[in-house]
Amino acid sequence: MHLSRLTQKVVKFVWTDQCEEAFQRLKQCLMTAPVLTIPSGTAVFQLYSDASHKELGCVLMQNGRVIAYASRQLKNHERNYSTHYMELAVVVFALKIWRHYLYGVKCEVFTDHQSLKYIFTQKELNLRQRRWLELIKDYDLDIQYYPGKANVVADALSRKTSSASWMSTQ
Repeated sequence: MHLSRLTQKVVKFVWTDQCEEAFQRLKQCLMTAPVLTIPSGTAVFQLYSDASHKELGCVLMQNGRVIAYASRQLKNHERNYSTHYMELAVVVFALKIWRHYLYGVKCEVFTDHQSLKYIFTQKELNLRQRRWLELIKDYDLDIQYYPGKANVVADALSRKTSSASWMSTQ
């Protein structure tokens, strides 16, 4: 967090002890064995997703191991989305970036928004939902409700600013 602050235009570049510590920690993470693993065959994938009012976050796992994780800030127009749309948007975001892993393979999607379980049986859809549903139907998905408090990793990715202290202790 200290290093990224230095890249802002309005912040004067001052290298502090905290910046040095963050830099050394970053360097150590880049030089040690990776925490991610390579996917194996056609085993079932698990996709954990979460959305906040600022960011989308998702984690792709297989056999209890992390394959990849991703997050991004919401675009200006997405900030007006309802919770249902944001939670669906993060699933669509994950499917698009991990298409090469997920296409043609069974995937369990875990979301903390219970109504997404019923997206396939919803009778009335607006244009955005129809477009997203067309994309989702290309995949072999099983959408399941997963309580928010249990979804720690995806929750941390979608709330990076509030979870920076948690992530720095890991």
